[in-house]
Amino acid sequence: MYPDELKYTAEHEWVRVDGDSVVVGITDYAQSQLGDIVYVSLPESGDTIEPGVSIGELESTKSVSDLFAPVSGVVTERNEQLDSTPELVNSDPYGEGWLIKVRIDDPAAVASLLNADAYRAQVAE
Repeated sequence: MYPDELKYTAEHEWVRVDGDSVVVGITDYAQSQLGDIVYVSLPESGDTIEPGVSIGELESTKSVSDLFAPVSGVVTERNEQLDSTPELVNSDPYGEGWLIKVRIDDPAAVASLLNADAYRAQVAE
């Protein structure tokens, strides 16, 4: 449910390192708490993001939730598929439902994020 190779945030985002970039999405726990996602608002390519700052929103049939940047850097790609099929975030949160790709300013910053065991413990609380 929480892949060991990913890093996690307290705000329920996941981060997958890919060279000097990361792929960002929301966890299976987050998508299940949100319910059916009907709209996704994401930053544009070229936008600079900072950790902990809201960079978009996920709107579900239950609520609207902010999406927070897990790292600092420049957005290099946004998942355009989500414009027409936001439900991919629910059906495949770690695959086709990814949100953005970011060229990170400080690769070491990823090490400060939660590992899968720490995230599991947080969700269990």
